[in-house]
Amino acid sequence: MRGSCLCGRVVFEVAASGLRLYQCHCSLCRRQSGAMSNAATIVAASRFRWIAGADSVASWQREGGFRSDFCPTCGAPVPNPLRDLPYVWVPAGLIEDGGRMQVVAHLHTASKAAWDATATGAPCHDTQPDFPALLALLRADG
Repeated sequence: MRGSCLCGRVVFEVAASGLRLYQCHCSLCRRQSGAMSNAATIVAASRFRWIAGADSVASWQREGGFRSDFCPTCGAPVPNPLRDLPYVWVPAGLIEDGGRMQVVAHLHTASKAAWDATATGAPCHDTQPDFPALLALLRADG
């Protein structure tokens, strides 16, 4: 599956025929996405490959660890590595041909915006499951 930012400067590929996604409703993800939630997945680094623009990616990190990588030309959020772990966070909206993508969890629903009427086609979690549980939901380690 191939993805890119708005302007096409940053391009990547995920070796998968389908992706399991989560939607995070926390205030940081709302601000990063400009929407009620941020739809994304986490994939094993071995399944992720930069095609273009990796050297131009800009990054901003909050003291608590929240990190936002983005294209410096168009400002679109782009994939970023998860600290010292062998995984990459991938924003779902960048995938060009979504193919088989499915939302399997809603995270941080206890802190969602008052106007967020989250559809519950997937399990809702008040906070975020621990990392191994989140990976199991996404089947990112396989």
